[in-house]
Amino acid sequence: MEISFLDTIYEFLANYKKFIFWLGSISAVIFLFSLLSIKWLVGLIPSDYFIKKKSSKFKNNYPLTWLFSLIVKNILGYSLILGGIFMLVLPGQGIFTIMIGLMLSNYPGKYAIERKFIGIPSVLKSINWLRKKSDKPPIEI
Repeated sequence: MEISFLDTIYEFLANYKKFIFWLGSISAVIFLFSLLSIKWLVGLIPSDYFIKKKSSKFKNNYPLTWLFSLIVKNILGYSLILGGIFMLVLPGQGIFTIMIGLMLSNYPGKYAIERKFIGIPSVLKSINWLRKKSDKPPIEI
């Protein structure tokens, strides 16, 4: 008796029905969140972010709070990167989610990668279009 490919897929879906349901639900929630929050997130970027790097007064005045927020931010960022990788094959905006995760995370060379990415004319034009809709000044590079 030979098992066909469709039988194998049906068996997989039957065995992992709950897992697939929850994975799909989480993907849908992240997709909706990304659609609803993109304008707000782009508006949070200071217009002079790529011109001058500022030192953090928060880091100097509240080191424990800064360390805790850094850990939480990186956990969230790397979780979004992992979720984005899953969304490359599942429903959702995988590349967009990975980009948000990369922006939240801290790693060597991050600032240079951000500058190179924002320097692409079509990306800068899109970001500034979203900022204009949020009544924010355009990003300066």
